[in-house]
Amino acid sequence: MCFEDEAGATRRPPRAKTWARRGHRPVVKTSAGGSGRVSIAGLLCLSPGEVGQVFYRTRVHRGRRGERRSLSEADYITLLDHVHQRLGAPMIVIWDGANTHLSARMRALVEARSWLTVIRLPAHAPELNPAEGIWSRLKARLANQVITTLDDLLRLVHDGMRDIQRHPDLAAGFLAQTGMTLEPEIPWPP
Repeated sequence: MCFEDEAGATRRPPRAKTWARRGHRPVVKTSAGGSGRVSIAGLLCLSPGEVGQVFYRTRVHRGRRGERRSLSEADYITLLDHVHQRLGAPMIVIWDGANTHLSARMRALVEARSWLTVIRLPAHAPELNPAEGIWSRLKARLANQVITTLDDLLRLVHDGMRDIQRHPDLAAGFLAQTGMTLEPEIPWPP
């Protein structure tokens, strides 16, 4: 079972708390000019008795006229095909109601893959998606960073995502934050 979600990052880092000597205000220099962003699609794959795995795909938007500002259906399907090859098993993907997920093109791409079952989360319910934990962790890592170029941002995103991938125990924590479990409920009385 894989939970999917997407996020974006810009050259202006998320704000976070930091320490400074009394009377000295901390200053984090950022690049005010320019445009562009990095879009990230992440899959948190969980299976009972197995260690969770995180997979992701990025797309850089340089702010050019007419350039798509989000991940496309092709980006999502490429990610799903890659994960399917890595897992070597049929997949159940649970995702939100993003426009790209609901498009006719995406429906056709999903229907063409017999190994893929898609379940849509209820509207406005990010608390039910353990993949949201990926973004909390990534944004904490990006906080207070000096990011001067989109290439710097992309490198930091890749470093942060690889760090999450190297700590598979985080997946259990992301799931626990939702209050869900992979263990079946035992009815009482038996």
